[in-house]
Amino acid sequence: MSDLGHQIIAARPIERSVCVYCASSRRAHPAYRDAAWQLGATLAEHGLGIIYGGGAVGSMGALADGALSRGGRVVGVLPRFMAELEWGHKGLADLQLVEDMRTRKHLMLTHSCAVVALPGGSGTLEELLEALTLKRLGLYLNPIVLLNTRGFFDALTRLLTACVQEHFMDARHLQMWQVVEQPEQVPAALESAPAWSTDARSFAAV
Repeated sequence: MSDLGHQIIAARPIERSVCVYCASSRRAHPAYRDAAWQLGATLAEHGLGIIYGGGAVGSMGALADGALSRGGRVVGVLPRFMAELEWGHKGLADLQLVEDMRTRKHLMLTHSCAVVALPGGSGTLEELLEALTLKRLGLYLNPIVLLNTRGFFDALTRLLTACVQEHFMDARHLQMWQVVEQPEQVPAALESAPAWSTDARSFAAV
């Protein structure tokens, strides 16, 4: 994402939209899809739009379905090769096709006022870690919330804590994200997230 190297990712939210990272797996435990559906419904009930990867199945599809069931606005951002494979959610009024994964991630961040990460695989984790890295560098300043369904993120938060303990990160970096156990807790976590500013650049390097 070379275009992000010299500018802050300023929130230009679409109707106070939240960027949600989640998975497309059909084989994961049903609890993950249930939590995604409830998150979609909860965000819609709180007047928060969703911008996500545009998929139709797994947690992706459940998230969109939950929001749509409550009349919420959902924007999908889908690379063209995925559209050609018919991976897009056909119920979306706003499905934006982009050329590649890098553009997809950039649009999802710049068009949202916060990030929520649900459990997922390498793609979800890559998106989340990039958002955390940009926040560490003072290029992304908005809240990041992890929805810890089935304790999925316990191992990751232990690893990030170890990064601090081993002096690869500053202790203040532990404030870059919040962890909640239930979808209904996400709106409050977004509202109460510690403020973050470009001052983070002063301690980005340990």
